[in-house]
Amino acid sequence: MAKSSEQSHPMHDPTVKRLMQRMEPHIAQSFTVEQQMALARVVGLRGGRVHSVDLRATVKFPFLPYSFYLVFLAGRNKRPLTAKEKAIAAASLFLIATLTVMILSLLGLVVIYLLKSLLGIDLFEGFSLGLYDWFKSL
Repeated sequence: MAKSSEQSHPMHDPTVKRLMQRMEPHIAQSFTVEQQMALARVVGLRGGRVHSVDLRATVKFPFLPYSFYLVFLAGRNKRPLTAKEKAIAAASLFLIATLTVMILSLLGLVVIYLLKSLLGIDLFEGFSLGLYDWFKSL
């Protein structure tokens, strides 16, 4: 049980550690464990998020006195959506559903046409799209 309380100690949190290191030592040492735990909770709200994709890079250009950092984060959005975001999500879902139905319908028509041609059924005498001949040549 002593191990679990040691692991839950706020100084094991890297964000709290860095925060305390940035303070003057006499101020950092004046925090009680309870105050450090409160800091860990508050800092953890912002800094402790885990993302599915977390790519970070620092780029230093020669002849420039400073560097740039690049961050690409992706993951499930846990925030409540605004009305505008909900409208965009609904429109996107409608567009994706419509495109899916159209593509599947087109694929179904191609399969039906190939089956018709395989069975030798001619709907229009002397007319062919050439799809069956192309499919046979594969």
